[in-house]
Amino acid sequence: MMEQADAMRAEIYLLLASLFRRAPNQEQKAFLAELAVEEKGGAMSQAWQNVVDAARQANLNQLEEEYQTVFIGIGRGEVVPFASWHITGSLMEKPLAELRQHMAELGLSRNEAVKEPEDHISALCECMALLITETSDQQQVFFHRHITPWFEKLATQIEQAQHAYFYRSIGALMQAFFRREQIAMTPSMSMSKHNTHTMRVKNLVK
Repeated sequence: MMEQADAMRAEIYLLLASLFRRAPNQEQKAFLAELAVEEKGGAMSQAWQNVVDAARQANLNQLEEEYQTVFIGIGRGEVVPFASWHITGSLMEKPLAELRQHMAELGLSRNEAVKEPEDHISALCECMALLITETSDQQQVFFHRHITPWFEKLATQIEQAQHAYFYRSIGALMQAFFRREQIAMTPSMSMSKHNTHTMRVKNLVK
């Protein structure tokens, strides 16, 4: 049976996957705006609070326009959410081929309704959520192979995007969460150190 902490991790991965796939709808916006975050400091707590504040300030039209400008654009958005681009400088490169091979080995495949390549940050988050849900021992391997090499570059690109407002908070949340995951899934780091970085979010799961 999946532990509560792992269930929370899976929910965060799915939330990030949804928000990086498309702009939030009214239900998601309201959910984020109403999150209760414990005021105990730390990167994760601050990141969640920034998301709450950003969700409260934005309206749906602004969020749609921001997502379109930041991630889609004309030809290319300000942010490129694909691993291959951040690792090699080009799309559809070796990191994507390696990911597809690894996914096949794990019995994972792309949903036919999804048009983007599998190295989109949303797809990687969905894979992680599934591996957590299945309590797979491949979580660590998948994360370090396909997320660790480039998430900091993605976070920096989002932070520097001219038209990112709401998504600047989402990028910071992603970065704080992935850093926490990186510590938790690095064997040399003690669990006691990992446990100092708690979520401190009271009602993440509806």
